[in-house]
Amino acid sequence: MPTIRFLQQPTSSAWLEQALANLDIVLLDHSHCERKAAGVALNLMFRYPSSAKLVRSLTAIAQEELQHFEQVNQILERRGIPLAPLVPPPYGATLNQQIRRDEPARMLDALLVSGLIEARSHERLGLLSEHCPDRELAKFYRSLMASEARHYGAYWTLADTYYERSALVERLETLAQAESEILSTLHPHPRIHS
Repeated sequence: MPTIRFLQQPTSSAWLEQALANLDIVLLDHSHCERKAAGVALNLMFRYPSSAKLVRSLTAIAQEELQHFEQVNQILERRGIPLAPLVPPPYGATLNQQIRRDEPARMLDALLVSGLIEARSHERLGLLSEHCPDRELAKFYRSLMASEARHYGAYWTLADTYYERSALVERLETLAQAESEILSTLHPHPRIHS
């Protein structure tokens, strides 16, 4: 699979092997990821309520993420997998540590980090859709790919709306490098972003 736009390194075959060997846990983690993605969109809307384009775009993303959350939860229920907490991998927290704390840099970084996470989700759901032996899950993952691509495109477009392109591209390169470094060592617990 070719490298997804914005990502500096493709996902390793070790991740795919780990995920395919632990589909129930990955599915449960996927539920957590969809809920967190909706929360991220909502938090950005609360932080920047006067940014009309941002609010409009992220309202749509939050709604779609919650629909995906419900879809994953229905699959979990059908398979008899109870909702349960999972220890998150270091991916999200470590990537969020890269977000600068002062404005206007904070908003730029938050949009770019969110876009990178969505891009990685798009890539990994695509890998699962291609290689998952469970046909129902493969079809489900395939059905989500377009929206994941739309989401990372929306975060890029928002960053491009509010910031100079040159500053955006330079910062994206730095954050994408950090994102690749975080994933360079496979986390021992199977997760969407392990």
